[in-house]
Amino acid sequence: MSGYAMRSEIGEVGNELCPSPDYFEARWYAAYTWARHEKNVARQFQERAIEHYLPTYKTVHRWKTGKVRLELPLFPSYIFVRIPLQERVRPLQVPGVVRLVGFNGRPAPLPDTEIQALVNLSSQGRTAEPYPYLMVGNRVRIQAGPLQGLEGILLREKNSLRVVVSVELIMRSIVVDVDAADLYPVPGSSSAIHSFSSYSA
Repeated sequence: MSGYAMRSEIGEVGNELCPSPDYFEARWYAAYTWARHEKNVARQFQERAIEHYLPTYKTVHRWKTGKVRLELPLFPSYIFVRIPLQERVRPLQVPGVVRLVGFNGRPAPLPDTEIQALVNLSSQGRTAEPYPYLMVGNRVRIQAGPLQGLEGILLREKNSLRVVVSVELIMRSIVVDVDAADLYPVPGSSSAIHSFSSYSA
């Protein structure tokens, strides 16, 4: 390991070098992959005993020969890995992995709550699908269910409510069906309160 790389991951306390807290502690990171290589990368992670998570969703594509049911990555070109920073080279050695997402050349960890929410969503059989990334809109907080504690953007489609939940680090979003009783307007978001109240009435 070069001296430059080492300096990017440790801080100086007095005259002593002190590793950052996540240098030895396993955290979740987003690995960016070649297009349509997510499942192949997941298989190789499994073979190499690298803890990972590839959320998927089921959809139907229509071809000339008929309908085909497919299971596709929920976040195209991304797969999540759980490693300490000191082992960051391991996933990068897998063919198909381009980089670990981060800032200034340093991988940035994802909140455990975001990954756990996705795992909960899948384990409970709740459906989700990709959605264009959004940053502004009618914001609500989900207060029950597998995504409890996360914030998202409220959508109203006919007689149903849906919430767009975003993973800001990779700028990707998913949309999930929710119950009105599980939502709470985010304080300070007047548009969220208006939209939510109008539907609940």
